[in-house]
Amino acid sequence: MTSGIRIKVCGMKYYANRVELETLPIDYFGFIFYPYSKRFVGDQELAAKLNLTHTTKIKVGIFVNEMEEKIIDSGKKLFLSHIQLHGDESPELCRSLREKGFKVIKAFRIDNRYNFEETSDYAGFADFFLFDTKAEVPGGTGKKYNWKMLEKYHGSTPFFLSGGIQPSDVPIIRAFDHPQFYGIDLNSGFEDAPGLKNSNMLRTFIDDLKKHDEV
Repeated sequence: MTSGIRIKVCGMKYYANRVELETLPIDYFGFIFYPYSKRFVGDQELAAKLNLTHTTKIKVGIFVNEMEEKIIDSGKKLFLSHIQLHGDESPELCRSLREKGFKVIKAFRIDNRYNFEETSDYAGFADFFLFDTKAEVPGGTGKKYNWKMLEKYHGSTPFFLSGGIQPSDVPIIRAFDHPQFYGIDLNSGFEDAPGLKNSNMLRTFIDDLKKHDEV
């Protein structure tokens, strides 16, 4: 069943684009606070960031190996409910952020040799996992890994499927089956430019993904 899959759109950067996407059946908006990302929003003035994150959607701040104090400060100022950690952050940081009232998404970078036992230290300290494609540097790659690798994940923490998802991937997402499959993370495959999402492309994709479950 795909009707219950949560939709997360990551890398939101522009206010008008965010407003345009408000009408779509998207559950989570992600805002990247990693300075080396093309979708970095941390260099904007506070007022601009507040406009960008003033959304009815669940707000996720994405950080990479950032100081805890800076994560908390950004989270509180911008009213973020979820923090996504996309670097080499420790289980202790996940626990601490949860104690501060945030929900935590811990990302893991997957390749054909990945050992899913590495996720076990985070069980109970993260609300969700996110499985993305391994790269030489932190952040997304826009490329897929072998999703069959996720058959080796036997944990109880629900996860987002990420890594190079494209509009043409509806059939393989619909066929993907895992008891902890919670949602999908969409980014560069649905853009006209870095941080600028194509609303028509997203609408068609989401409609195609979920429509067969409604008949």
